[in-house]
Amino acid sequence: MTVVTRFAPSPTGFLHIGGARTALFNWLFARHHGGTYRLRIEDTDRQRSTKEAVDAILDGLSWLGLQGDGEIVFQSERAARHAEVAHQLLAEGKAYRCYCTPEELAEMRDRARAEGRSIRYDGRWRDRDPSEAPAGVAPVIRIKAPLDGEMTIHDAVQGAVTVPHAQLDDMILLRADGSPTYMHSVVVDDHDMAVTHVIRGDDHLNNAFRQMLIYQAMGWQVPVFAHVPLIHGPDGAKFSKRHGALGVDAYRDMGYLPEALRNYLLRLGWSHGDDEIISTEQAVEWFDLDKVGQSAARFDYAKLESLNGHYIREADDRRLTDLVVERLACDPALTLDGEATRRLNAGMAGLKSRAKTLVELAEKARFYVAPLPLPMEPKAAALLDDAGRAALAALAPHLNALTSFDEHGIEEAVRQFAEASDLKLGKVAQPLRAAVTGSTASPGIFEVLAVLGKAESLRRIEAVCAVHTNG
Repeated sequence: MTVVTRFAPSPTGFLHIGGARTALFNWLFARHHGGTYRLRIEDTDRQRSTKEAVDAILDGLSWLGLQGDGEIVFQSERAARHAEVAHQLLAEGKAYRCYCTPEELAEMRDRARAEGRSIRYDGRWRDRDPSEAPAGVAPVIRIKAPLDGEMTIHDAVQGAVTVPHAQLDDMILLRADGSPTYMHSVVVDDHDMAVTHVIRGDDHLNNAFRQMLIYQAMGWQVPVFAHVPLIHGPDGAKFSKRHGALGVDAYRDMGYLPEALRNYLLRLGWSHGDDEIISTEQAVEWFDLDKVGQSAARFDYAKLESLNGHYIREADDRRLTDLVVERLACDPALTLDGEATRRLNAGMAGLKSRAKTLVELAEKARFYVAPLPLPMEPKAAALLDDAGRAALAALAPHLNALTSFDEHGIEEAVRQFAEASDLKLGKVAQPLRAAVTGSTASPGIFEVLAVLGKAESLRRIEAVCAVHTNG
């Protein structure tokens, strides 16, 4: 059997972080078993489904590297096929036309509430002759659910779950206008797409029993169901806006790398011993449904940030440079030309070890491309007092005399100058850092000067000394 999984979002908004994890689990399971991972857009709700939402979902999946195999299936384009199956069940006596009026259905609901029963259709048209149909009422088509016994689903995550047939009513397959219901469309599409494993959130577990009615009535092979517990916030409640961002696009904007988010989502509800950092290659090798837990996982931003910091440190410098340039480009005060990009790339190794997000990385990298005068942090400005600026003015000729402006040569020149001037190294290096970065924290100061280059380093030193002179 060739494994086929599917991710089937409804395009009514962004790609939810829980949906992203569902997509990841489906993708990994298919890859682990050498199978196929399909994408289906469940856009039958035409009023709520939008092209913008479809684009947002596809963009989020693409960013995460979870694009589907083969063509995308749009459920709305398959309405004729859904209707065909419903009419086949009708012809075989496994479904029937129901002519209940809206008023009758409302009365049915009210009576059930008054009697404290769950709201279910009472089957009043199940065996009636269509000749009794009231005039002017367009019928729906309902499936004939078994009246006695029970149904058991052997779920790959939840285990064996049993529901009495008495809890399942004769659900609607086709509405009065001929449009298929979601519950019916899902089954037909999964069958036609040859889906072997339905991996989704456990909020769909109740749906599985109703969908099983269609599989059984059609005599189709039932896929393996795997209902994964939902993601909860740190307080144990269902993850919502009050816990943080819900959409994958927001995590990209907050500066998380896709591989870090994949790794983190993988560990939300699935485990492999004590392993925390798991590469995509390892995940494909290790992932299977037997390690998916039955309890809801709690979202932890601190763990996500820690993972992201790891992946930033491991990332290629050129890639990080491009991502930083993309973020800094929105600031019109910055000129991101070839020289600026060269500096960022040359300094990236020293920058990335200190950042947990791309937002933080871009902010820490800003001084490399900032125009003069540099914005000064208060502590940095305090270092550029008369003594600090005097030391820099005296140091500048020594730096200018260097024939090779590399890290080693710069450090040697600064140390020799400090010793000759009877100054502690910090009394030179600290104001030097403040002058060229505007901060008291940065990568190593000798590395920073080498990255900036001789001309830019001296220009920045001269800029603060000029303020001193003119003051």
